[in-house]
Amino acid sequence: MDLSVAVASDHAGFSLKEEVCAYLRDRGISFYDFGVYHAEVADYPDQALLVAEAVARGEYRYGILLCGTGVGM
Repeated sequence: MDLSVAVASDHAGFSLKEEVCAYLRDRGISFYDFGVYHAEVADYPDQALLVAEAVARGEYRYGILLCGTGVGM
């Protein structure tokens, strides 16, 4: 089974995204980090769109989106 994963967050989900990426990396699961790459303020729709489009195009089988509330993404 292909477990390719697209991952992204806004600034509020940055720390958790880093943990998720480490978890995937440690288990040898293929993923791509679409950002953000820092905890400075970022708009969640920008990152969500990148992941949603990549999954819709079939480039990744799954998407993981992390934000401050769990509702926005």
